Amino acid sequence: MDEREDVPKDFIKLKSEKLSVDEVSELVISPCCGAVSLFIGTTRNNFEGKKVIRLEYEAYTSMAEMEIKKICRDVRQKWPSVKHIAMHHRLGVVPVTEASVIIAVSSPHRAESLEAVTHCINTLKAFVPIWKKEIYEDEYSWKENKECFWTNSEK
Repeated sequence: MDEREDVPKDFIKLKSEKLSVDEVSELVISPCCGAVSLFIGTTRNNFEGKKVIRLEYEAYTSMAEMEIKKICRDVRQKWPSVKHIAMHHRLGVVPVTEASVIIAVSSPHRAESLEAVTHCINTLKAFVPIWKKEIYEDEYSWKENKECFWTNSEK
């Protein structure tokens, strides 16, 4: 790839299909970067002693995409060396062991991409309007993120 064509890009996707770690990581690879950092959030099979059957996600899609774009802009201000950012979140049903969210960031060196990935997931959970329902064997529960600013402002 010609470095002149390798301008910084943000790849944002909310989709109901299974997420691919390979697809997301390939989006951010760049010849001028020595680091690609990934965060993969998966559905676990338990929560506080309850057996989790699956997760279900809903989103205010247009607002979620707008908030994710803000996160990307914020990353570029805090870590100017970051090259590409990919943030993919699954909507609908997510079975146990499958990915709910995949975030990838490339940069010339590892420190920036690792810090940026951490910032991305923490900020996504705090500000992006995506809601999670945990389905257990005999009940379900809508989960609020403890990081979410609108749930903490009322307490």
